[in-house]
Amino acid sequence: MVADFKPIALTLGDAAGIGPEIVAMAFRDAPECVQGCVVVGDVAVMQRAADVLAATRPGAARLTLLPLSRLSELPNDLPGLTLPVLQVGKPLDVAQLPVWGRISATAGALAADAVVWAAQAALRGELAALVTAPLHKEALSAAGVPFPGHTEMLQACAATHAGVPVAQMPVRMMLANRELRTVLVSIHVPLRQAIEAVTVENILQTLRITHAAELAATGRVPHMGVAGLNPHAGEGGLLGREELDIIVPALQQACAEGMQVSGPFAPDTVFMRARAKDGRPGEFDVVIAMYHDQGLIPVKYLGVAQGVNVTLGLSLVRTSPDHGTAFDLAGTGQADPSSLLEALAMARRLSGG
Repeated sequence: MVADFKPIALTLGDAAGIGPEIVAMAFRDAPECVQGCVVVGDVAVMQRAADVLAATRPGAARLTLLPLSRLSELPNDLPGLTLPVLQVGKPLDVAQLPVWGRISATAGALAADAVVWAAQAALRGELAALVTAPLHKEALSAAGVPFPGHTEMLQACAATHAGVPVAQMPVRMMLANRELRTVLVSIHVPLRQAIEAVTVENILQTLRITHAAELAATGRVPHMGVAGLNPHAGEGGLLGREELDIIVPALQQACAEGMQVSGPFAPDTVFMRARAKDGRPGEFDVVIAMYHDQGLIPVKYLGVAQGVNVTLGLSLVRTSPDHGTAFDLAGTGQADPSSLLEALAMARRLSGG
């Protein structure tokens, strides 16, 4: 047994989506990548995913080398050639398993319970990192979960652990691949609210969180390029004054605090300038985007299979694949685990593993 061993937790995501399948695929096809990992969720859900792969994928007989082992607590060590599943809550039986590809309150509740359990364990220092398979926002809502997604759920867990209000536990979403990284000022809110969230305080907070996270991860001060809100970054006020009245003052304060910040730049070109390509680094280490789609479309266009979602601002490492539950593929054994493996690799780097 290894006294100081800390596993990486993989939460299974929505049981009606591809999350359990891509987790099972990772253990089948890339055992070296998942060494030291434990799945947090439900044994029956993971067994069904393994059965799907055994029935539909070439070479699936190798799953016989990965028998599921049911855990009731985090282990001090993890043997190879097994798919360890830490059972959260009362185990589901076959009749309770959510139908593939359908929104289910059962799946939503299970996904949330797995994330909360793993987050609490990570906050207690029992996990090296947390990698979350995709969940479904409508399923969460159907289950009565009061959070729209992982980021907000993890934020609430961290705030409770620290004994502070959620407002005092600011977090940000970073989406990254090998060519581009972007951090969002606002996350899962309607577009009208996202525009209202473009304030000096929110932008400055985003810059501070990003600066601290990148400095901790790389050991050097990051160069942050900031996107404007309006077309052409406002054209000197002709297309909106948010750049002049809000974004520029935030950048000036950030520079006064010792951060390396440039902008605001036209949103339709700043991502191209930041892109690392053909072995050459981009002009910026990371782009600060004013709202969800502005920042995520460029990264996802470069390839969902390589994208990783990282939560910044927490006292734990959390990454996630850059795709959703893919209900249309669920249960077919045809999903691609590449983004999950990228998320796991980044979690290891960020946690020093």
